[in-house]
Amino acid sequence: MPIYTVKHKETGVEKDVLMSISGMQDFLAKGEYTQVITAPAFITHTGNIVNKTSGDWKDHLKAIKRNSTDNNTINV
Repeated sequence: MPIYTVKHKETGVEKDVLMSISGMQDFLAKGEYTQVITAPAFITHTGNIVNKTSGDWKDHLKAIKRNSTDNNTINV
């Protein structure tokens, strides 16, 4: 079930609720809360991703580099 962020219309207090889509529609139909639309959190990383991948993926990149033109930008 999805988690929704809702805001109380009078107090402005936001809270997260876990419920089905139909349950959320019924909840909002009561008129006490509004749904807050937010952007999803982004997943970030640090360092070189290629160094943290499996050897199979590195081998695959090496094969692509080997079979491509000399202008490729693949760093393995």
